[in-house]
Amino acid sequence: MRQFVLLGHDVPTTPDFSLDDLSSGAGRLDALCRSITAAFVTSHGIREDVRVHLIARDEYTITFDGRELRRLNPDERSTAALVRNALEHRADAIGALPAEPSPGVELYRRGFAGTLEEIADDGPVVQLHEDGAAVVDVGPDALGDAVFVLSDHRDFTDAETEVLEGYTDRRLRLGPELLHADQAITIAHHYLDTDGYERF
Repeated sequence: MRQFVLLGHDVPTTPDFSLDDLSSGAGRLDALCRSITAAFVTSHGIREDVRVHLIARDEYTITFDGRELRRLNPDERSTAALVRNALEHRADAIGALPAEPSPGVELYRRGFAGTLEEIADDGPVVQLHEDGAAVVDVGPDALGDAVFVLSDHRDFTDAETEVLEGYTDRRLRLGPELLHADQAITIAHHYLDTDGYERF
């Protein structure tokens, strides 16, 4: 299973935001929703072998699991509605037990370090960063069941970088240009879907 960890530095931790103002009023949730959509949506389908973990201000983690996910449409508003619905149930997350507000969506009371600790054994942890090694020099075989870690419109903080140093197996870049997180997810999928551009 491929996994993507998305750091949302300014994402609201309460459901008190408008679905009509995702860019400024909801901490660039629009960009993160595009990333969630890119991770799952195919033409007329959803990738069932994908899990996405949205970290909200290092306080909550909202996990989306493609095996059970429902009502995810290819638009930012409907994805943001799933996020808002999860936050409406945050009181139901107690200790290590998540709230389960809708099929395929869970909300945990844990931040970045706790999430990485929970999933680091699932596969190689890969930080996607412009200063990383070229993905084509590593090859797809080294990335089976990878856990890709991406930041939002802000760079990784010093504290996040320190956490990553304890878990990251590789730091990779996907090309010569800086990319938005949703673009990086699309390229990562394409690279692995094609066995490193060898199979179409």
